[in-house]
Amino acid sequence: MRHEAKGVSLRYLSAILPSDFPSPMPSVLIVDDLLSIHEMLEAVIQPTGYSTAFATDGEKALTRYKAEKYDLVLADIDMKPMDGITLLRQLKAYDPTAVVIIMTAYASTESAVQALKFGAFDYLQKPFRVDDLISTLKRALEYRRFSVERPAEAAAGALGGGARDIETTLVGTSAAHKKLIQQVKKLAAVRTPVLLQGEGGTGKTTIAEILHAGSAPADAPFVRIDCAQSSEESFRNGLLGDNGAGGVWLTQARGGTLLLQNIEKLAPSLQRELVGVLRTHSQAFRLVCTSGEDLERLTEEGRFDDELFYRVASLPVVLPALRDRTDDIPALVKHFSSRAANPNFDSKLIEFTPDALQVLRAYPWPGNITDLAQVVGKIAASTDARVVDVDQLPLRLKDLGGWPKLADYLALQEKHYIEQVLHACRGNKEQAARVLGIDLARVG
Repeated sequence: MRHEAKGVSLRYLSAILPSDFPSPMPSVLIVDDLLSIHEMLEAVIQPTGYSTAFATDGEKALTRYKAEKYDLVLADIDMKPMDGITLLRQLKAYDPTAVVIIMTAYASTESAVQALKFGAFDYLQKPFRVDDLISTLKRALEYRRFSVERPAEAAAGALGGGARDIETTLVGTSAAHKKLIQQVKKLAAVRTPVLLQGEGGTGKTTIAEILHAGSAPADAPFVRIDCAQSSEESFRNGLLGDNGAGGVWLTQARGGTLLLQNIEKLAPSLQRELVGVLRTHSQAFRLVCTSGEDLERLTEEGRFDDELFYRVASLPVVLPALRDRTDDIPALVKHFSSRAANPNFDSKLIEFTPDALQVLRAYPWPGNITDLAQVVGKIAASTDARVVDVDQLPLRLKDLGGWPKLADYLALQEKHYIEQVLHACRGNKEQAARVLGIDLARVG
């Protein structure tokens, strides 16, 4: 901590004081094993409008938090017997809404990224300036109001009123789909960052819209940016702005949702800059990101910034491919056909024969739900018969010559499964081989 912390003026502190403090004052639990740090932080923090409490180690802090609960926790990382990371993990296990800021003296960002991984709001690297400390506390408090306190009221109003009904929009009854529905319902009531991962056409944008409708006021903005389509210059100008201060896209998204599609396509030079923007502005909007690849694997391979990953992947959701939920295809076909505009009769009366449904269920659907919706919608809008049979389906669905050989299909499934197990073993190939019961050479 730099010496100027003790000499800060009250005039300066009042200038950076949050203008809309609630009553009673927001509380901060300070956790550090040095009493001198307690005294110095109390002298700095209290004049800015916060009440403070103290604990000298993680165990005492956890006991005190459970007894009294605090708006914010400011904890040092290097303590005994319970260090700051362990305290963070136990706090988040006890109270997922806990807002924790970690103080670290390490020169590298490794410990800071580890803190983000386990749910810290942010980190402060010692020595830090007083204005950085107060600014971080202010952002954390705004984040708490934005992500914890307000969403319950907003979600109750939105989901009960103008927001689309989740189960009507997301059609299906398979086990994989039911799991997805439950995740979306829970996420619609919070405003923490969400990462939606899945193949193209699995419905990531639709779910992002549902999350927005469930956690924001009806008139809140929804800003959608495709990282794969944005040049470095346009992304930097639109999102980062001058000197990382935030561009027009952030201004447009304030109070609503910012959707960053295909974030894995973001240039490495922009990933680090985006980290700085999110540290400063994350409390101003709900962040939802999508990726067509396993972002955690890319991070482990060094192809995606690790700190950015933990800032955008607080709540990861994997959307299943349509080939993994074929039991939902009949319901999806009925849903998509009923939405078509057929001039001959009410599209809700259109039916697909069992043989036609069997072909649709057997097709691998590389474009997933989007592909199915286009095929069914086109048929339902143009058919002269109310009952659709196999002969009315597109040739590509019936041309079995274009389907993969069984060996190729099984090899692809095997590859995906090995990758999943290897990922679960954190890259330990020997352990993965034991779990899979295969030779080490086959792990890759």
